[in-house]
Amino acid sequence: MITHLIQLNSAWENKPATFEKARALVAEAKPAANSLIVLPEMFATGFSMNTKLTAEGEGGATEQFLAEMAREHQCGVIGGLVMQDTEGRCMNQSVAFSPEGRVLARYTKNRPFSLGGEDKAHAAGTSITVFEWQGVKIAPLICYDLRFPELARKAVRAGAEVLVFIAAWPIKRAQHWITLLQARAIENLAYVIGVNQCGTDLSFTYPGRSLVVDPHGVIIADAGDHEHVIRAEIEPRIVREWRAQFPALKDAGF
Repeated sequence: MITHLIQLNSAWENKPATFEKARALVAEAKPAANSLIVLPEMFATGFSMNTKLTAEGEGGATEQFLAEMAREHQCGVIGGLVMQDTEGRCMNQSVAFSPEGRVLARYTKNRPFSLGGEDKAHAAGTSITVFEWQGVKIAPLICYDLRFPELARKAVRAGAEVLVFIAAWPIKRAQHWITLLQARAIENLAYVIGVNQCGTDLSFTYPGRSLVVDPHGVIIADAGDHEHVIRAEIEPRIVREWRAQFPALKDAGF
């Protein structure tokens, strides 16, 4: 499975400008059909708590953009957005689309970032989501979720072979981001994809450092600190062989 990590500096609270930026980056990358394209947490607006501007109903502008990108490139696409339900609750979500523009999975962030006031703006999710893409089982997760290993464990118990963390992770804790992505890979014998913002907005400065980490904790792709797209290959055989050879998950009761 080929994945393309779209590391960008979102235009603050400006969806049309960010859509154009993301569209240009993906077009330049020329992803092959059936690749997996991944964009950061709340990529369309940046990590803003202004839900009057960020939130959309199901099928809103950001979902339409992601579905259009999936159809145009005939790829799977994962991206972050804020969805508002019919009762007015806003949720920070990671949504995956098929090449037909169909929703494959919708995950709500289980651990809103209270230090940034997110718990006041966004309702917490309560469940884990796993979906299949190109024969690989994938679990979408979001940013602060990375600090809670029990969430990744639940995903792996549900069959996940790849954990995809989309994020707006600040530069001040960049080393935590790198180390925790590697830890989640090692302890779960899984590939881990982390796609982060870069640059600066009104809330934070971001280091980029979007990574792909293999099941041994080895970084196999690193986007550095600038706005661009990196490509990496996920080999499910490596996950399955390592899990068969090394009994950590079995010894954990899986």
